[in-house]
Amino acid sequence: MPDAGPPVLTPREILRLEPEQADELLDRLESEVTVHDGVAEVPMAPAAEAILFGDTHGDWRSTEEVVKAFLRPGAPRWLVGLGDYIDRPPDDCPNGSVANALYLLQLAASRPDRVLLLQGNHEAVRRIGVLPHDLPEEVDDLWGPEVERYERIVALLERGALAVTTESGAYLAHAGFPSRRAQGALRQLLKDPTEELLADILWRDPAASRLDRGVAPPFTEVDLSRFLAEVGASVFVRGHDPDVVGRSLYGDRCLTLHTTRVYERYGGVLLARLPLDHRVRSVSELRVEHLPVEGRSYSPDL
Repeated sequence: MPDAGPPVLTPREILRLEPEQADELLDRLESEVTVHDGVAEVPMAPAAEAILFGDTHGDWRSTEEVVKAFLRPGAPRWLVGLGDYIDRPPDDCPNGSVANALYLLQLAASRPDRVLLLQGNHEAVRRIGVLPHDLPEEVDDLWGPEVERYERIVALLERGALAVTTESGAYLAHAGFPSRRAQGALRQLLKDPTEELLADILWRDPAASRLDRGVAPPFTEVDLSRFLAEVGASVFVRGHDPDVVGRSLYGDRCLTLHTTRVYERYGGVLLARLPLDHRVRSVSELRVEHLPVEGRSYSPDL
């Protein structure tokens, strides 16, 4: 897969940038990162699979392992992030939200036909508040108190789609789906979402989870079946909820991924390979992998 444009700075290189260099990187990203309206689509051809990863929350060491899998030689593939790239970084990734976000945004800019970064509830913080929110303090710690740099990073993350549909039969989103009927109009609904609809997509959890955040109504197996039928999909892959990470739910049609060591005790640090070369009927057809960073901690020194 050929690279396009300037080389992608690694997380370590990002953390060493001077303020002026950070501004130059933001200038470039603002001119290159694609703005997505609501729903993005992933075709079957020519890629054979999509690498899916869940919440990384500033754990750029885990993100690097995901990117290695994506860039491995072989057939072309997609990379789809399910949101929450910022906040709650591990202790060995100081200022990890900044490094993680800018690293991934560079990948999205350099490979717009292969990389999609969905919004999570932490990326939509300007619409619905979220705690903890470490990104502002991290930006100040790296480059001094300059609120504009924080605002620019958040605005870039807001360019991500809210959901993805694949021609192979998957629906991908950070947390959930509309609680009202989509009736074939999902794209139109998510183009300019209300706060209630945004909460459905970015905050909703399955009723099978022990978590109850109280922001959006939980979804049941009946709700999921109805929605998947409406959008012509067979499986739903999401992040957001550590309680059900790695578990197949609701008739083998719902899978939750997390890709951060902060929550690895719940189900591991995971990625999933979604087939794109045939119609997927169940979660069992996805290959879930545990990343080699599980159980490891590193020196915070770069």
